[in-house]
Amino acid sequence: MAEKNITKIASVKVGIVYPLTTEDKASLQPEQRLEETVRLAAAINLEVCFAEIIKLRKIKPDAYFGKGIIERLKNAIDERQVELLIVDASLSPIQQRNLEKILNLKVIDRTALILEIFGERAETKEGCLQVELAHLTYQRSRLVRSWTHLERQRGGAGFLGGPGETQIELDRRIIDDKIVKIKKALTKIKQTRGLQRAARKRVPYPIIALVGYTNTGKSTLFNRLTKADVFAQDLLFATLDTTMRRFKLPSGKEVIFSDTVGFISDLPHELIMAFRATLEEVLEADIVVQVLDASNLDYKQQRQDVLEVLHSLGLEKIEYQDNYIEVYNKMDLIPNFSVAGRNTVKLSALNGDGCNGLLNKIDEILSKNSQIIRLDIPAADGRLISWLHRNGEILSTREDGENLKLEIKLDAVAKSRLNSFLSKQN
Repeated sequence: MAEKNITKIASVKVGIVYPLTTEDKASLQPEQRLEETVRLAAAINLEVCFAEIIKLRKIKPDAYFGKGIIERLKNAIDERQVELLIVDASLSPIQQRNLEKILNLKVIDRTALILEIFGERAETKEGCLQVELAHLTYQRSRLVRSWTHLERQRGGAGFLGGPGETQIELDRRIIDDKIVKIKKALTKIKQTRGLQRAARKRVPYPIIALVGYTNTGKSTLFNRLTKADVFAQDLLFATLDTTMRRFKLPSGKEVIFSDTVGFISDLPHELIMAFRATLEEVLEADIVVQVLDASNLDYKQQRQDVLEVLHSLGLEKIEYQDNYIEVYNKMDLIPNFSVAGRNTVKLSALNGDGCNGLLNKIDEILSKNSQIIRLDIPAADGRLISWLHRNGEILSTREDGENLKLEIKLDAVAKSRLNSFLSKQN
């Protein structure tokens, strides 16, 4: 597996609290949710000194918690010399500021934590711009930067460039100006991506998008199948930038595998909007493969969380479509796991067991609804002839002057892409 240098924040001691209310709508069980947040903190090397679930009867509008809980938190913070408190919920600007005043330390919520992780991991120009846009959108109502505490610790390696020792107060006008510039830059990148997608359709190859909850093993599977070197490690949000690789299926058909950003429960709205351009690769995919961590007790809920995001992007009822596959990964950890379903595959991306089953399933889907068509094409069009051999079954060939008359068997995806390609030539 490829190694990657991740910026390490100087040892910052943190406390984590997950407020559990009677109106709590979190999809995961409280214990699983708290464990996930601990792992989010570990993903950027924060030292977790304590983590607990706090039951609340009512959320206080001024400081989120009541005086008794705040006093208990203050004692725990002082006792363990905690420098940062993570509240695994959504804090209003007033609640955040009041908590910081009372507790005398930096306080952030779930959105800010995830934004920081995304800031650490984004590598491409587009990824960095998307993170910056999400951060600015989040900060617009706050007018101060949440991570100055950590930026001082790490000498300005933050995702906005970081001021080092200097704390910068961003007013609304400056934020708005930055947002406008970033959106313009992203629009240009989006146009470029559109041209790239159009070029792929002209080639054309079916696109297989790997999606799933963060840390389910998408990148490990991607690497296993394509022999790529995408960063894959037991960390939340190890992959943020879409990676694509061409691959030949057992049938000889060529496809493009796309590894996408991992999803998470309660993904910040700012990030869904900012990463829409990246997620558009999923919308363009011919087959969507959701990778599930079968060893995770909450894998069913994680599956639902991913589907809800896909639905919000426009892929309604994708789970009932023929071009949707569910991969139950990490069979090396639970060999006796059983699952039923039309398009389901069990495998271990780590050791490769079952991967051929996935490739055969993809081949099977692409081969459905095959049709025999007749083509009359220039004999000199080597590129098109080569593509037809790779993506269809040539049944007969006859020369007719400078043209070739072909009888070829194509699946529905290949036929659609061929029609798109031919229409652009005319």
